[in-house]
Amino acid sequence: MVAALLERLGPDDRILVVDDGSPDGTGDLADALAAEHGRVGVLHREKKSGLGPAYIAGFHRALADGAELVLEMDCDFSHDPDDVPRLIAAGADADLVLGSRYVKGGGVANWGAGRRFISRAGSWYAQVLLSTHVRDLTGGFKCYRRAVLEQIDLDAVSAKGYAFQIETTYRTLRKGFRVVEVPITFVDREHGHSKMSRAIVFEAVQKVPALRLAALAGRL
Repeated sequence: MVAALLERLGPDDRILVVDDGSPDGTGDLADALAAEHGRVGVLHREKKSGLGPAYIAGFHRALADGAELVLEMDCDFSHDPDDVPRLIAAGADADLVLGSRYVKGGGVANWGAGRRFISRAGSWYAQVLLSTHVRDLTGGFKCYRRAVLEQIDLDAVSAKGYAFQIETTYRTLRKGFRVVEVPITFVDREHGHSKMSRAIVFEAVQKVPALRLAALAGRL
């Protein structure tokens, strides 16, 4: 994945691998790549604390390093490196670009009916309760402008699982930033296991109405 991204990025672009205490040797592999490629950095976290905190740590590091655009994506080829230039290009006219499975031209591959239903229903549930036009609120392929990450109060984001994606996009919308979706095809990993669990689903079910109430109360 890292090699594929380096071929598609400009000479001033950088890659940051966040190793969230992975026990499978990911951190060592990332360190080896960083030693080989000067544009690759690694952020090691001592223990797994959830998707949300890992991303927030990565965002803080990217901002500290001076990034003007920050793109987040999975490193298992679920997100196609060929789509990265498209998201970056769309960022010329938007504050947050979402790689969307649920707009025209988007889709998913290698998912069973159950996983498709959970994902689509989750996005629909969040879209309705939060009264937003965004169709793919749970996806993790995004490109942020620096100003967005500086203004949405990253340290106040509390979601740890996939609700993190909902919360950060909603906070972006609440700040008045422009969010656009570009179609992508999400291809499920061929190796390893999904991090989806009942606890993650339950967190999202609870978090969405809590976000709406916070917005109505003027706390968001």
